Amino acid sequence: MFNMQWDIEFYELSDRCKPVLEFIDSLPTKDKAKIVKEIDLLEDYGIELRPPKVWKITGKRYSGLWELRVKFSSNDYRIFYFLYSGGIFVLLHGFIKKKNRTDRRELEIAKSRMDEYKKFRR
Repeated sequence: MFNMQWDIEFYELSDRCKPVLEFIDSLPTKDKAKIVKEIDLLEDYGIELRPPKVWKITGKRYSGLWELRVKFSSNDYRIFYFLYSGGIFVLLHGFIKKKNRTDRRELEIAKSRMDEYKKFRR
C-alpha cells in the first residue's frame, strides 16, 4: 500500500465565508473537538476511511458526494464532501441530522456547492 497525501479544503462562498468552518465554530467546544478529530482522520486515511465514519451518498444525482458521520453525545453531525483531483477533499456542507432520513434540502446544498466548485476550478 502506498502512502498518499490527502488534503482538506473548505468550500468557500463568494463572500469568502466557509460554511463548514462556520458550522463547526457554532458548536459547543467538545462537539467541535470531536468533529475536528474526525476531519483529521479523513485527512490521515483518505479513501481508506470506511463506514461507519464515512458513507457514499447513493443515487445518480448525488454521484461523487460522501458524508462524514460524527456522533457525539446525543447529536448526529454530518459533513458532506467530495474528492477533488490531486487528493483534495472539499468539505461542502455541515449540519445536525435530526431525522432518520437525510433531508433532501441538505443534499441539494452540498450538490449545488460541489457543482459550482467543479465548474470554476477547471
